[in-house]
Amino acid sequence: MKKNKIRVSYGILCAIMFVVIIITIYPFWHVVMHSFSNPKLTFSGGLFLFPRGFSLDSYKMLFSDKTVFIAYGNSIVRMVLGTTINIIMTASIAYPLSRKRFVGRNALSTFIFFTMLFNGGMIPNYLLIDALHMNNSVWAVTIPGAISAWNMFIMKNYFQGLPSELEESASIDGGSALQILFRIILPVSKPVIAAMVLLYGVGHWNAFFDANIYITSGDRQMLTQFLYKMLQGNSFQSMNSGSQLLLGMNISEESVKMCTVVVSVLPMLVIYPVLQKHFVKGIMIGSVKG
Repeated sequence: MKKNKIRVSYGILCAIMFVVIIITIYPFWHVVMHSFSNPKLTFSGGLFLFPRGFSLDSYKMLFSDKTVFIAYGNSIVRMVLGTTINIIMTASIAYPLSRKRFVGRNALSTFIFFTMLFNGGMIPNYLLIDALHMNNSVWAVTIPGAISAWNMFIMKNYFQGLPSELEESASIDGGSALQILFRIILPVSKPVIAAMVLLYGVGHWNAFFDANIYITSGDRQMLTQFLYKMLQGNSFQSMNSGSQLLLGMNISEESVKMCTVVVSVLPMLVIYPVLQKHFVKGIMIGSVKG
């Protein structure tokens, strides 16, 4: 009797999870199938379980405009540069705060914690960026968020769990604090670094609000800005003459929008499987220790 109840409960849980998986995956599946469908067959709408007449015309139209390549390149530069700065700055503050001999670490940790509750405000931030002449540059969207307090505490907790013998042996050999951090601590902290790369990288790739405020030049816009304009119809209307030729092929705006969405998520689909193993380990260890 007990086994039957367990089987019934397990079956109900599996059914619920199946429904949740379908609800989660189908919207993206719909977008992908729509993007590979023949544009002439997509005007009727409805559900897309499979491509309706496989076609790459919509992708040809999207990539015929050089703006998408410029936006894609700008987003890649932001993600790589921003994530590199984030990792270096976060590790540089997390490491000393993880050492008990660091004087004032509790006071500094408390101060950093309060930045999670309050910020300087959007207008003061904009005035500061403008005064530093950082508008319309990648620095305006990478430097202000160089350190995330939450990510710093995760990395700090991870460093606290490392054996102190590593640091002691390096100190005996004459290693400086920076040498110990970058040559000893970081190489053995791959799980938490992978977690930080994923968290920071996804944040930079998906960021729209700060880019929309500080980046106004068309040749400096990020992919999220291009996607927003595409969904609003502005980029579609301003496409170059090569794209206009494809307009005569009855390609709908909706098909091009779907292609833009698919293209925008490709980097994350590639990066996440690579870092997933280390990501889970780094988050778990960094979150529970301290």
